[in-house]
Amino acid sequence: MTNGHHDIYKSYTLNYKLYLAVLIETKNIGKSFGSHCALRDVSVGVREGSVFGLLGPNGAGKTTLIRLINQIILPDKGEILFDGRPMTGDDVRQIGYLPEERGLYKKMKVGEQAVYLARLKGLSRSDATSRLMHWFQKFQIEEWWDRTVDQLSKGMQQKVQFIVTVIHEPRLLIFDEPFSGFDPVNATLLRNEIMELHKKGATVILSTHNMTSVEELCDDIALIDHSQVVLHGNFKEIRESMSTNLYEVSVDTKENESTAADLPSWCHHVSVDGDGNVFRFKLDEGKSANDLVELLLSKCRLLSFHEVLPSMNDIFIATVTGKEVEQ
Repeated sequence: MTNGHHDIYKSYTLNYKLYLAVLIETKNIGKSFGSHCALRDVSVGVREGSVFGLLGPNGAGKTTLIRLINQIILPDKGEILFDGRPMTGDDVRQIGYLPEERGLYKKMKVGEQAVYLARLKGLSRSDATSRLMHWFQKFQIEEWWDRTVDQLSKGMQQKVQFIVTVIHEPRLLIFDEPFSGFDPVNATLLRNEIMELHKKGATVILSTHNMTSVEELCDDIALIDHSQVVLHGNFKEIRESMSTNLYEVSVDTKENESTAADLPSWCHHVSVDGDGNVFRFKLDEGKSANDLVELLLSKCRLLSFHEVLPSMNDIFIATVTGKEVEQ
């Protein structure tokens, strides 16, 4: 894999939650705008009941793919399947989409606008009002019901748009940078609500640059770079496959003086914490955790031992730049 050019993307077999069927799938999707190729032969599958991370640098093609799934635009080639069949306009009603570009009618009253948008999604006025009041109370913004949108802060406007996105209880929720512009308290509130909807059965596509959120929330990921899928699969399996044979150990502080001394050539002491009782060791290829444990037990008393796997941030940078994972 060379920097900027990805002819073959890495795909990792999904070995857990295999009972989950694929809800939305793109097959060899291609989309161009004039001479610019936005997507090239993009194939991804999102399993029903999963949280799926859609990742990539700015301009990679993520938003174009989301708009294609929502049938805002149509592909030049390829197909999109919903529940195993070609997607139709009716299927879009089962999607809730929160775009990165937020926008409400500034001079319209908040409650009136929310009811209008909810009715566009098939709810009756009474159902829309009832559900909206529940969410407004949950987000503690009910007092803003009769005020105009331009009286709300950016964060409050985003809460209203989130509510309108989920109000019809869709099977598939798509969030494009949902935590952007939120303070930590409200970002946590929104994250908790997304996971609560997921627990109730919703499938979630999360497009974000927040790698911490990906690690906390996502089952599977797809990384798009230069209009192509360059990494796709189960996040846990991807992390394990990119292991750098790095281990962290905690030792009894009374017996740690010889822990990092006189190591064999295959074991490299790479770091130690400030208190001197936590060490990191990198092993040469062909050596295992068992080899390290046996070595350390001859030198000290172990308190803890675990493999240090690459973070999503490490994986993102390594995949996009074409370099080895650095930890």
